[in-house]
Amino acid sequence: MSVAAFLARAGSLERLGPLALATPQGLQLKNEVIAAGRRYKARIDAERRAGRRTTSCPPESGSLSPEQWLAHLRSYPARVRGRVSIYAAFDALMKKRYPCPA
Repeated sequence: MSVAAFLARAGSLERLGPLALATPQGLQLKNEVIAAGRRYKARIDAERRAGRRTTSCPPESGSLSPEQWLAHLRSYPARVRGRVSIYAAFDALMKKRYPCPA
């Protein structure tokens, strides 16, 4: 799913507030973010096991609020949102939030 598609769907749910996550579409969006996070973690873990440098250095556990996530997605210019996947956006956010020490 692209950032543009995610934001379009999220926008239609925002008026529901916290209840949005209880809707099928809200659950689909939540699962999309969870899947991106799992894929990202699997890649980081594989890079660490192989002794390669990782693109970011996140803690073992952390949290990301829906507001933080949506703010990050909205930071992409409208003209590129359709070309950026949710996975790529997640990876970029982790690089920004958890840069590796030099």
